[in-house]
Amino acid sequence: MQGFGVYFLFFIPPLILGFAVQRWLKKTVGQQMAVPVLNGLSGAEAAREILDRNGLHAVPIERAAGGPLSDNYDPRKRTLFLSQPVYEGRSVASTAIAAHEVGHAIQHAKAYKPMEVRSALFPVVSFASNTWFILLMFGFFTRATGLVLIAVVLYGAVVLFQIVTLPVEFDASRRALRQITDLGLVTTGEHHGAKRVLTAAAMTYVAGALAALSQLAYFVLVYFGGSRNN
Repeated sequence: MQGFGVYFLFFIPPLILGFAVQRWLKKTVGQQMAVPVLNGLSGAEAAREILDRNGLHAVPIERAAGGPLSDNYDPRKRTLFLSQPVYEGRSVASTAIAAHEVGHAIQHAKAYKPMEVRSALFPVVSFASNTWFILLMFGFFTRATGLVLIAVVLYGAVVLFQIVTLPVEFDASRRALRQITDLGLVTTGEHHGAKRVLTAAAMTYVAGALAALSQLAYFVLVYFGGSRNN
């Protein structure tokens, strides 16, 4: 019962928080997708306007292969990818989301340090995220504590990546709000809706980071606690 209680403490509350934030995001985006933007621009057109005003004429805008909320900026390809609802949408939400992704393009162009750190960590994290759980399970069932330690260290790299992602995402949202306001892409009333969308999106990263930190803390507690007992 004590072990289950520790598991519950470290895993269930972050899981509930994550579900709640995701529900809030989907609800907020859904509401603001239904609010037409007064200027009539699609998300792709708004993104193009911001890119061009910031001298990023060479950054192309393409449709993302995924579904809703698959929007992203790929620094390796220097390309903006927008999901269909954002690319074609002419709403407050599509403008806000497109502007957020342009915020990442602006970060890249200005060599924003946290983004550079995240990009440098990406190859390591890509490997770690695909191997840490396999090593953890194998080490657990074979009682190979060395493998468990390696798995925990690899997972720590994944957690570090999520933590570094936080300032990158918040800064992109800050840049997005400033751009759409300064360029007149939203009215005063629309600004509030755009901010709600960006805030909800940012909180998903916060919830994810908290869940990852909690899980890492659990693994460290179990590993080092078990080592002391042995």
